[in-house]
Formats: sequence, C-alpha cells, structure tokens
Amino acid sequence: MIKAPTALAARPVRVVLSSVFSDAHTWNLVFLQLLLEEHGCQVSNLGACVPEELLLEHCRDSRPDLVVISTVNGHGHLDGVRLARRLRADPDTAEVPLVIGGKLGVGVSGGPDSRRELLAAGFDLVVEDSDPQRLVGYLEGLRRPALPSGRTPP
Repeated sequence: MIKAPTALAARPVRVVLSSVFSDAHTWNLVFLQLLLEEHGCQVSNLGACVPEELLLEHCRDSRPDLVVISTVNGHGHLDGVRLARRLRADPDTAEVPLVIGGKLGVGVSGGPDSRRELLAAGFDLVVEDSDPQRLVGYLEGLRRPALPSGRTPP
C-alpha cells in the first residue's frame, strides 16, 4: 500500500534525494534529480556521503513526501538497512515513503535476500535493476488519491 495524502495530486511531490553515507558517487544523483524534476517533483538533493543524522534532520525539517536513496558503490544493502531502520524508528519520518535503488551489493545485484531485508527494514520500493521507470511509476502512484479502502486506484 502506498502511503500518501490525496493532496499530492494537486502540488509538486517534495522529494529528498540522497546517497548512503559510504557512497561518494554523484552522477546518479544528478540523473535522478533531473528525472524527478522532469516529472514535476521539487527535489532537495543532499548529495553524496550524507551522514544518516544529517539526512534524518533534513527530513524532520523539510517533511518530504518521498525519500529516494541512490547508491552505486555496492554497499547499498548494508547501509540501506541501517538507514531505513533509523528513519522508521523516528516518529517524524516513520511514515514517509522510502525508496532505494542502484547497485545494492558487491556482486551482480543485491539478490533476493538483500531485497527482502531492505523491504523488511522499511523501504517501500527497492529498485535493483536501475530501471528509472519503476521509480516514475511509484511516483505516479503517490499522486493518485487513495480510495476509501486505503488502496490507490489502478
């Protein structure tokens, strides 16, 4: 179930974009910022090597509609689990939709176990295949008003 207020359909989605603290890559963040802005989002790009506390404080202050974490260095699985647990443990960020994508492990992909762990830790979407359309589809789902059942329309 996508957690989003119906008001998102009427205004730009506020997105906080970041990497995990151990990832110094920036090209992925620039690409994602442009992609999100192209789809009508207001993006706050915190950049690379963002300490978890800084990300948490920024999210508390800015109250984003979505947090997107991008990683290229292969440590997304390990760093992402810790980050998601930290964001989910804080009452100010516990319900903010949370997405992670990129290279999640040092192998070819993070694998199904990594994906399950990231979802269990609190991510709402895990994109291992670097398919930007999965993020765009998720974003469009955030914009759809919720039905009385709490589900979004198809």
